[in-house]
Amino acid sequence: MDTSSSNKPLGGRVAVVGTGSRAAMFVRGIVARPSSQVVAFCEPNSIRAAYYNELLQSLGAPSVPVYQPTQFDSMLKKEAVDMVVITCMDALHDQYIVPALEAGVRVLTEKPMTTDADKCRKILETVNRTGQHITVTFNYRYNPVHELVKRTIADGKIGKVISVHFEWLLDTVHGADYFRRWHRQKENSGGLMVHKAGHHFDLVNWWIDAQPEVVAGFGKLAFYGDEAGKQHGWAKDYVRARGSEEAKKDPFAIDLEADPTLKRLYVFASGIGIEDDMSVMVRYNTGATLTYHLTAYSPWEGYRVMFNGSIGRLELEVVESQFRLLSDMEGMDGLIHGNRALPHAGDVKVTLHNLWQKPENIPVKIDHAGHGGGDKRMLNVLFGPLPGEAAETGDASKQGANERDGALALAVGVLANESFKTGKFMDIKSLNLPL
Repeated sequence: MDTSSSNKPLGGRVAVVGTGSRAAMFVRGIVARPSSQVVAFCEPNSIRAAYYNELLQSLGAPSVPVYQPTQFDSMLKKEAVDMVVITCMDALHDQYIVPALEAGVRVLTEKPMTTDADKCRKILETVNRTGQHITVTFNYRYNPVHELVKRTIADGKIGKVISVHFEWLLDTVHGADYFRRWHRQKENSGGLMVHKAGHHFDLVNWWIDAQPEVVAGFGKLAFYGDEAGKQHGWAKDYVRARGSEEAKKDPFAIDLEADPTLKRLYVFASGIGIEDDMSVMVRYNTGATLTYHLTAYSPWEGYRVMFNGSIGRLELEVVESQFRLLSDMEGMDGLIHGNRALPHAGDVKVTLHNLWQKPENIPVKIDHAGHGGGDKRMLNVLFGPLPGEAAETGDASKQGANERDGALALAVGVLANESFKTGKFMDIKSLNLPL
């Protein structure tokens, strides 16, 4: 597959598909750049669409037409769309990526690119047929700490990478949220292996410049859900949190009055179709191996990554929250490398251990903006710098993620999900992806 793509910044006349919380970052970034404008929303929820038109107006931009998903093709033509930004439910991405590519419209999609092998295959076949390419927004690549890791490995500081261990912890605020919303059904999100761990699988692919070949793993719903909740005692015996005195003593209860959908959801309810504890092994085409573990019910949030090389070892530790308080339960987002306004924010450390030498703590530039500064830097690369700003020239800007990267990150999650079911080692060749 030819993965070359235009160096021309994205932008022009932009339509946004899906108006969840993630879309706001793109809308603000597009409006702030004179060369781009939002010209349409594709969104079935009229309340969400109205909110985003209000956002446009607050940014000094005019409101725009709102189209239904069935009107997507006509929207592209009627609004003379140059580019689509896709931020809808993960499982629906392919329904917009494919016709946009066929129409010659540039495509930017949130990660994951899609949720299963069949949809991924359809997207890649369309790329090959049309010669168009996709930008997948793996914003973690643009985090300066992650770029430091990339550069340290690429410079040969630990020699040839032999193995990687990646442990990721979601706490009981951020992690619990994925068991309330649409993510809790694998057909919507691909589970946390696809929706969240895809971030990390892409990072490892990128960090060590390798392609996954074989995947195996174990996954279970060990903490959330009706059965597990009753076993460990966190589940409370009331129908719903609304108006309940018992709910006031439940650290997992949230105020659901404003949202009729959320009124039906609770992290210890039945019907959760994803795992909350996952262990995965991956072998790469370079001979390197990865062991990965995701815990979605931890007292603290962050991740540790260890790279073992032929002449040394590199360690990354990121603590996004050292602990959580009951008063934090209304804020479900991760702290993303710490928020200095909070007393329990964590820190970042990168340590280089070479054989027969003292360990070296590598100076780290910590950014407390969204995703460790990755969001802002990604917008700079994708849409061009803001007036008066310099263009971003870091490692991620030189190696932005395209459809091949999206497919390889997805493949690890898809194969892990299959291994959870079958207990077998899964080969990437079994997916028949036209990479």
